[in-house]
Parts: sequence; C-alpha cells; structure tokens
Amino acid sequence: MKATKSETRIVGIVLARNEDRFIERAVANATAFCDHWIFADHGSSDQTPVIMEKWAGNLPSAEIHRISKASESHALLQRYVGEDVWIFGLDGDEVYDPRGLARLRQRILSGEFDANWMILGHALHVTQISDDYRWASGHASPPCRSMTKLYNFAAISAWEGYCPERLHGGNLVFRGAYGNDQRAMLHETGPWEESDFRCLHLCFLSRSSRDNNSGPRANLMEIQGATQLSLWASRVGRWLGWRPGSRWKDERYRRGELQKVEALEFFDN
Repeated sequence: MKATKSETRIVGIVLARNEDRFIERAVANATAFCDHWIFADHGSSDQTPVIMEKWAGNLPSAEIHRISKASESHALLQRYVGEDVWIFGLDGDEVYDPRGLARLRQRILSGEFDANWMILGHALHVTQISDDYRWASGHASPPCRSMTKLYNFAAISAWEGYCPERLHGGNLVFRGAYGNDQRAMLHETGPWEESDFRCLHLCFLSRSSRDNNSGPRANLMEIQGATQLSLWASRVGRWLGWRPGSRWKDERYRRGELQKVEALEFFDN
C-alpha cells in the first residue's frame, strides 16, 4: 500500500574523507531539509570525524558510521528502497542555499515531484571564493554537469550491483512506469538567483586542513581507472600535501565562461 504524503521523509547521507574546511557549513545549511541523517566517515585523518560526531549527537535523528571502503556507504541506503523516502546525498564540498532548501522541502512534501525519479539543481563549480565569502566565481550548471544528488526511492525496487560510493553506479530496477529519464531538471528551467535547489560546489578549492594547495581532488572513477604507477604517485603526492588535480572534474566542471555570484547568503546563517 502506498504511503500517504504525510509519511514522506527526506534522508540525508554524508560521505566524507578529510573534508574539515567546509563540511561544517555544508551540513549546517542542510540540516533542516532532512528528517534523518546518515554520516559515513571514510578514514579521515583531519577533523572531519569530530565534526560529524558533533552533528550526529546534536541532530534529532542521526547515525554515524566508520567505513573502510566508499562502496560500503551505498549499503546504508538499502533499507529505504521502495519506501516513500527521498535520499539527499551531500558531500563536504557542497554548500547549499538553506532558504532554497526550505522551499524545496515543502514542494517535495506536497507531492509536486512524485512522478520524478530524480531532482537536479543549479550548481556553481567554484574556482575562487573571497575571504569574506561575499562572492564566488566558477563555472555554472548548465552548461556544466549538475552534481546535485536527490533521489526518489519510492520509484525503485532495487539498486544493487557494485556502487563505488553511495548513489553512484550499480544496477537500478524501477517500479511501475518510473524510469531513469524522469528527472526534474530545475537547473534548466529557471535562473540561478530564483532557484530553490542551488549549490556552491567547492570542488576546485582545498577541502582539508591537511592540504597544502588548492588543487581539486581526483574523482573516485579516476582513481579506480588509474594505473598502479599513477596511484603510487598520487599517494606520495598526498603524503607531501600535493594533489595532481582531476582531469575528470576539469572536463565536466570547467565548461562555459566564468561566472561571479553573491555568496554571503550561503554563509550568513
């Protein structure tokens, strides 16, 4: 029997590894959006676990896990498959507009997106942000790829197979008339300034107090496809506090002209 709309829930899952520069702000801006939170720390050696533990202890409904492989994070979501639950994936470099999320939550709970499998929103893939957080510049989605992660688990009966991390990869089995093309493309239907689902994606900035430079981290897909030699070089670089960058992110998140936006509203609460 289909759950009533009063039973619809939004569950947030944070997967992080050495993200202590921005993760506090990322979580703070999104806490009211979700009814329950799952924190998964993937072997952090900076202050990320401390920050996660603080939020897990202070939020009304939250749990925290220590995982040895990023792929273990997807198993934490299996209990929600087929339920009237929206899953919101949050990374430590994703700072959302909290006021927009509040509006989006009401739209979701009203049933506006019941026919959708996924909601995609605006993102600015930030290459620079001012010291006072008044402005940020970067490349926007569109034309770049949107990396927002918000999925309707009522639309699926299974999400199995190998997932390198939560909400990525694997084999989806949809229920009824649902399909992968049923996406609400909010980033294509209105301007950044009016969006209810917009994110400063700080992927080109240093994300940890352990980093000595501001280069972007390699994507998990890059790491898995890398040769043993490049992996060894990357490990040595991380040990020295240097990162070789990310071709994957450059190709997907540096499209179009640089744009500059007001950012203080993402950091003023």
